[in-house]
Amino acid sequence: MAMTTARRPVDQSATDSFAISAHGLTRAFGTLTAVNGLTFTVGKGELFGLVGPDGAGKTTTLRMLAGVLPPTSGDAEVRGVSVARDPEGVKHHIAYMSQRFGLYTDLTVRENIDFYADLYEVPAAERAARRERLYQFSNLGTFEHRLVGQLSGGMKQKLGLCCALIHQPEILLLDEPTFGVDPISRRDLWLILDEMVSQGVSVLVTTAYMDEAERCDHVALLNQGRIIALDTPAALQATMRGQIVSLRASDSRRAVERIKSEPSVRRATLFGDTIHVVMSESARDWSGVASALAADGITVTDVHDVEASLEDVFIERVKGAEAAEATAVAP
Repeated sequence: MAMTTARRPVDQSATDSFAISAHGLTRAFGTLTAVNGLTFTVGKGELFGLVGPDGAGKTTTLRMLAGVLPPTSGDAEVRGVSVARDPEGVKHHIAYMSQRFGLYTDLTVRENIDFYADLYEVPAAERAARRERLYQFSNLGTFEHRLVGQLSGGMKQKLGLCCALIHQPEILLLDEPTFGVDPISRRDLWLILDEMVSQGVSVLVTTAYMDEAERCDHVALLNQGRIIALDTPAALQATMRGQIVSLRASDSRRAVERIKSEPSVRRATLFGDTIHVVMSESARDWSGVASALAADGITVTDVHDVEASLEDVFIERVKGAEAAEATAVAP
């Protein structure tokens, strides 16, 4: 089930300036182009998602925006500072939490936070209040004297976020912060992000989880280093054409192959033990497909229409991009 938030999406057309503005951002490693011509903007006080599978270019994009990795071509401005011309200047405006954020396992929770307060030169008079506030929304206060090596994965991620936030950055860059995290900690992390955004912090987060992407104000769907779709989650979901049917079958894998062979079906995809079937716009009658499955001895249960998810949109866009590329290179 998708997670939702009541926060009102940012109207970028009404924004005078952007927290992040990328145009033609590109990074190549030898003959491999990991990020290819990305153009997008992140508004002030916006939660923006870079969404895609492993290898899509999400981490490379964040490293360029953080001033860690220079772009091969193109540029991006972070609070008006060019990542290509002044990468060190970018770092004054951001907090960057990589997938392997540098926590010290032989220090306590509080000692880690204090270390980052020193690193970011947080004024001594402000540290106690900031630390207490971080404890309040992360629920780490009761663990402040525990060694980090004794924390769960979810607690380490929350601590990493606290360390990144201690200097109150304007922009937060997070690289898959919930990867490998338990469901409760995953929910807590998103509540913290919602709190930050409500206070005007701009957050750019990468994720491979489509249900998380649905919490964002805007999302860019990435595949093989390119943006294949960019809009609000609701607008992207509204672009799906045709009826979408969800069902369970006695032999899911055989059912998918049989369904794909029907002329009235545009796409069939297995989601765990559930099959999503996208019917063509001109043939919305499910009964013919059901009859074909029954003739093959496949029992179907729990059949109902569903609204398109971001995962449906992503798969549809990837298939469309692959088909267009195949047509372009065909002799």
